[in-house]
Amino acid sequence: MTDDLPLTHEDIAEIAAILENSGYREIDLYTRRFRLRLAKGDGADGGLTQEWQWSGNGGSGAGGEIAAEVAAAAADPQAICSPLPGTFYHSPQPGAPPFVQVGDSVGPETVIGIVETMKLMNPVHAGRSGTVAQVLVPDGTLVAKGEALLRLS
Repeated sequence: MTDDLPLTHEDIAEIAAILENSGYREIDLYTRRFRLRLAKGDGADGGLTQEWQWSGNGGSGAGGEIAAEVAAAAADPQAICSPLPGTFYHSPQPGAPPFVQVGDSVGPETVIGIVETMKLMNPVHAGRSGTVAQVLVPDGTLVAKGEALLRLS
């Protein structure tokens, strides 16, 4: 799946910078595999908001495969899924040990990784207790909202 990702984090950051430096209020990109919408914030901070969707075309093509994986993860009660789209990191910084590894016990507040979205680092909490059975996403992978990151036992 990761070889078919349409954009890297750097691509998204570059698109956000183009929007920030333009007179436009939003950018809405559609392809057969994904949709990315970036909009300038209305607040005083002038931040950006984003909406990311994988195209689900009845299971055909890369978008359909990704949409099917996201749906399967939602049906898996042992999966811990990404709360938002972005780049998933296993550790707080390059070279640091991962937050969790296979065999580690976690509680609801345990941070299992970070999802970077629009240059913001968002911690992902386990949300429940269990033991890490499987890490499903390689470090530095672009993930969709709802995509399974790891599985507990």
